[in-house]
Amino acid sequence: MWAPTDIHTHLLEWGVTHVTGVPDTTFGPWFDHFSRSPAIRLVPVCREGEAWGVAAGLFLGGARPIVMIQCTGLFESGDALRNVLFDLQLPLYAIVGYRNYLNRQSASADSALRYTEPILRAWGLDPLLVESPQQIEHLRAHYFASRDAQSPGVAL
Repeated sequence: MWAPTDIHTHLLEWGVTHVTGVPDTTFGPWFDHFSRSPAIRLVPVCREGEAWGVAAGLFLGGARPIVMIQCTGLFESGDALRNVLFDLQLPLYAIVGYRNYLNRQSASADSALRYTEPILRAWGLDPLLVESPQQIEHLRAHYFASRDAQSPGVAL
């Protein structure tokens, strides 16, 4: 996907101030890069559900956070997501690693592939599917549309 310096540059241009979450195989190198960034603060958490509460506190304090977790962590964090996005109505944005999506032929038994999008849609979220770095403008547009509408957004 994107090199850490590329995603950092894009998020910085979009006004993102913090990244919170749990690194996976995709986000691990990004988190390493963010941990050294003076411009975007990394706030790592132990469990994915904590990322939503941390992002909520940052947002309420005037920051522009993004949650970064893997889809299996998304499943684990459902109650926190529900509370923050729908009960508190906070317009947070998440980038969710879609485990094995790009390798789905050889990982067809991975149930995460079957449940990720239906679960997001059941929560009333319309995820943007990003399959290549060439779709960065789609991600940017989706992020800003969510932000401008003051509604939650998620990209896979």
